[in-house]
Amino acid sequence: MIRLAALLVCLSLAIPLGAGDLAAVKAEPNLEKRARRALDNADVALKAAEDAYLKDGDLERANAALDELSQSVELAFTSLRQTGKNPLKSPRRFKEAEIKTRELLRLLADFRQGMSALDRDPIDKVRTAIQKVHDDLLAGIMGGKKK
Repeated sequence: MIRLAALLVCLSLAIPLGAGDLAAVKAEPNLEKRARRALDNADVALKAAEDAYLKDGDLERANAALDELSQSVELAFTSLRQTGKNPLKSPRRFKEAEIKTRELLRLLADFRQGMSALDRDPIDKVRTAIQKVHDDLLAGIMGGKKK
């Protein structure tokens, strides 16, 4: 009985934020933690989109997960900007976000290749939005001019 309880506690701690938990992420008061949690949620949303499309063939659920992915990345970027920190002087969290968005773009490209050509429009919009965030993060870290 104790082992079962311990197992349930371990599983509940090991389970990352599920798709649909963006409201819980927005409630995080620490902006840097919110950004990190939003990017973790984006990763979970991408996995949910892949499962919905590739395993279940459910395009609507996949598109909803892709929408959450895009919102999560945007929330992370907004949260980092709201910290008021200069990416040149305090690049740690900005660099982590840049690396994570680069990874998400790579995974999205792989996912896109597994999709039907007729179903790719939503994923292309998400990739464009994430690419813009990635470029803005990189420009901030590298000291690019603000547009």
